[in-house]
Amino acid sequence: MRAEIVSIGDELLKGQRVNTNAAFIAGSLAGIGVPVGRIVSCSDLEHEMVSVLSESLERADIVLVTGGLGPTRDDRTRKAAQELLNRGLELSEDAYENLANRMKFRGVEISASLRDQAMVIEGSHVIANTKGTAAGMIIRCGEQFDNHYLVLMPGVPSEMQAMMELTVLPYFESLSATVIRHTPVKTLGIGESTLAEMIVGIEDRLPEGTTLAYLPHAAGVNLMISTIGRGQEEVNRDNSTVVDAILEKAGKYIFATSDVTLEETIGTMLSAKGMTVAVAESCTGGLVASRLTDVAGSSMYFLQGFVTYSNLAKQKTLGVQRELIESFGAVSEEVARAMATGCLEKSGADFALATTGIAGPSGGTSEKPVGMVCLAIAKKSMGSVLSKTLFMQGDRERNKLRFSEAALRELWECLRDQ
Repeated sequence: MRAEIVSIGDELLKGQRVNTNAAFIAGSLAGIGVPVGRIVSCSDLEHEMVSVLSESLERADIVLVTGGLGPTRDDRTRKAAQELLNRGLELSEDAYENLANRMKFRGVEISASLRDQAMVIEGSHVIANTKGTAAGMIIRCGEQFDNHYLVLMPGVPSEMQAMMELTVLPYFESLSATVIRHTPVKTLGIGESTLAEMIVGIEDRLPEGTTLAYLPHAAGVNLMISTIGRGQEEVNRDNSTVVDAILEKAGKYIFATSDVTLEETIGTMLSAKGMTVAVAESCTGGLVASRLTDVAGSSMYFLQGFVTYSNLAKQKTLGVQRELIESFGAVSEEVARAMATGCLEKSGADFALATTGIAGPSGGTSEKPVGMVCLAIAKKSMGSVLSKTLFMQGDRERNKLRFSEAALRELWECLRDQ
């Protein structure tokens, strides 16, 4: 079975809202062996919806729609589906009972528009809405569309997700004859073209049913190894074979083969070693500390962070010598090492990580251009401090992100080599 996702809403087309629903649905369907062939965003206009839904139902076994089931005038999805399938509406007693209970709890009378939330297209398998009022529907579309399925769900993420997990996925899992496995391969410190050259032989010999996708992002590139087949054992074997081959070729650049972030990986490594970290930041403005503390339980290994943006702050807070800044400049490995040393002494952590650089758009020179960053890492048990200078390209926001990624990469490599 193949699926398509249609997201309804002018706000998606105007860039006012990010379409997170489609990503959730696609990931969930992969878990039951249903690949997604296309994701479409569509306006609230009925004729547009009719056209898009018709095209999708011609191609896909399952078309999953989110949005446009609310009580306001711009919620026209149900009406468009009625027109497309030439079917009437009927009241779902279960949906009405759910609606009545919710309104009673709120002390609100059920108006005509609210009552419409319990109306479903004739012949629907009703999807209970445990988080809201609008009923969802699974509709077998008849010979007109080769008995393909149309699934209508609200656009509110919490309502849609509950419907997917409680009803939609169990419903279609029994109908799916395939198995899908996606394995992310997350890399650090290597560009897309270099990585492609390194694993070209693996790409040339991919098992049948397996694909390899490159997923570049602001700070690097990840891979996604996807395998589809009819047997779980065969799919797992083929997928693992490719992942293991990539690990053998490019293992020193790979920090994870699961859906975890770099900061989560570092947190796991620190916890396993019983070690702690503190950070001293200038150009990253607290971003490294923010990323490390985004991880639940980070208080077990993250001690503190210093944002010493000005030269005076570096001197007063971390003990960086004024003469050092005057001689080498605030953006230098010498100052980065002094920041890391001061951070280590002030915090008492096992590791101290420091960043100083030029994020831009101004402040650069021919010798120290925008995009230059100096990193340093000090370890309590280490007599010296490691430092490095890197040069990156991008606007201020992208440079800050890349600086933080580079800093975390240095910490990861240091932990990996322990």
